[in-house]
Amino acid sequence: MSEVSEGRSTGVASASARKVAGGRRNPAVTGRDDLAPRWLHRSAGVAWRLLVVLAAVVVVFYATSRVTLVFVAVFLALVFTAVLRPLVEVMSRVMPRGLATAFSLLAGILFFLGMLTYVGYSIATQWNDLSTQFADGINQITDFLESGSLPFTITSEQIAEWIDTALAWVQEHAGDLAGQAAASAGSVVVGFTAVALAIFCSVFFLARGAQLWTWFLNQLPARTRATWQVAGGAGWYTFSGYTRGTVIIALVDGVLAFLLLSVLRVPLAAPLAVLVLIGAFIPLVGAPGAMIVAMIVALAANGLWSAVAVGVGIALIGQLEGHVLQPLIMGKQVSLHPVVVALAVTAGTLTAGILGAVISVPLVAVAWAVFSRLRTLDPPMEEDEDEVTDAEQGADAR
Repeated sequence: MSEVSEGRSTGVASASARKVAGGRRNPAVTGRDDLAPRWLHRSAGVAWRLLVVLAAVVVVFYATSRVTLVFVAVFLALVFTAVLRPLVEVMSRVMPRGLATAFSLLAGILFFLGMLTYVGYSIATQWNDLSTQFADGINQITDFLESGSLPFTITSEQIAEWIDTALAWVQEHAGDLAGQAAASAGSVVVGFTAVALAIFCSVFFLARGAQLWTWFLNQLPARTRATWQVAGGAGWYTFSGYTRGTVIIALVDGVLAFLLLSVLRVPLAAPLAVLVLIGAFIPLVGAPGAMIVAMIVALAANGLWSAVAVGVGIALIGQLEGHVLQPLIMGKQVSLHPVVVALAVTAGTLTAGILGAVISVPLVAVAWAVFSRLRTLDPPMEEDEDEVTDAEQGADAR
């Protein structure tokens, strides 16, 4: 009887041990300290993975900062390739692809130089009239500030005092300004170097881009080539669509701004239209900045109502861009929420200034396109009306 009772007690003890081991893993039985909650285990796993991803991002940013010139050149080369590739494809049907690439690049360079020439000619021919109109406009603004309907007044003496203070500050910091000017001159040289390297890379991207991509895929293991091919296709589709769409929208904005400023007889309509065109490449902040500059010129040259008309007209152009041109031209190639765009532009500006503001949105769009193409979505969760009603009733009862 004692042996039977001992056996029963041993069996019960072993069963309870197995039960504990199968449930919460008793450390006395398993020898492991797994008493932490399951949510803590999962959070720890997600946390260290996020740390690894963050470390990889930091390494990429650090490496990019060390070779900024190369990064900018390759980015510009991809932009040139995305814009000129349709023209190369059309011209290559009637001539060798190398010759089509040369003609396309030459056409792009001539278009850019022609635009700069026209802007310079417009400034040279309108400068005398603009200086006279600008002086008259400044006098009108001064008179309005002194005796206008504003709740405050600003006298000519105060304005002269502010100008003298600004001149004194310039004289005091002349050395620092000269150093910054020298650094800016160096940046101009670096910029021309980046453009030259971008054009050189664009020649090979346009002439033999498919062969270069195939060569790159052949350097990878066979089991990963399909994934890289899918990711590369999705990324290039989004980047090229965003780039070509932005260029087309910028040209349309520039033409509409030129027509508006010409109708309102605002001086320097061509340079201001080019400024609007350039502002289209900087999301969120580019167009408002160009609008403010155009309004200041209109205010100084033609008066208050001309400035108001310019501001309203450019704002309407912005609405046309956001609600008609972007959905029509870009379609679903770039589908980013406005909050994501704002955060990307802010982060890019804080990281790399104007350059970061320009390149942040296309980079985020490409990253999201690749992620969306490679991820596997679970079936969407449907909302159960009964459960929602019960939950609401329980909340009301509490």
